[in-house]
Amino acid sequence: MSHLPETLLAGYRNFMTGRYAAETDRYKSLAREGQSPETLVIACCDSRAAPETIFDSGPGELFVVRNVANLVPPYSPDGEFHSTSAALEFAVQALKVKNIVVMGHGRCGGIRSALDPNSTPLSPGDFIGKWMSLVAPAAETVTSNTMMTQAERQTALERISIRYSIANLRTFPCVKILEQKGRLELFGAWFDISAGELWVMDRETGDFERTSIA
Repeated sequence: MSHLPETLLAGYRNFMTGRYAAETDRYKSLAREGQSPETLVIACCDSRAAPETIFDSGPGELFVVRNVANLVPPYSPDGEFHSTSAALEFAVQALKVKNIVVMGHGRCGGIRSALDPNSTPLSPGDFIGKWMSLVAPAAETVTSNTMMTQAERQTALERISIRYSIANLRTFPCVKILEQKGRLELFGAWFDISAGELWVMDRETGDFERTSIA
């Protein structure tokens, strides 16, 4: 009896005979010397939008934090458990990343639930509902726009939430100070799962522009 699903074991075997075999020296170096990625990516935990795959990144190149709807909560040192804030702190203070990218994606289930007034909790704890309340004011504004279709509202909130998370990043003193000193840059991106398009946020206007692959 296997202690892991066979699909995972098969993938591991492919990894060992493929990528690991081709990059053995790099893995050994990373194990010996530690990681030093230059970019932190805050992404959604959706299985269809893996940053390492989208950006074709090698081992040690990206420090990735994934949560429902790629949200960043505001700075809140209240003694509670804050996994995203802890990872952010480690990336900025210990790894000293130079870039932070908040990457959302199309057809996000968390965003869809935030837009649905009839959404019911998946459990008594309603952890998703509590988490998505971070964007509740924006969701209410988008929902009230009767001139937009449901798909347009979805895309709008997916992109608004990215700008919201970037604003929340700046509530963290370490991020704000390093950005002001020019030692840290913040970026926003949105990935269209269906078309494979990457849209990047203009840091001055907040508009999203499709990335050319030419």
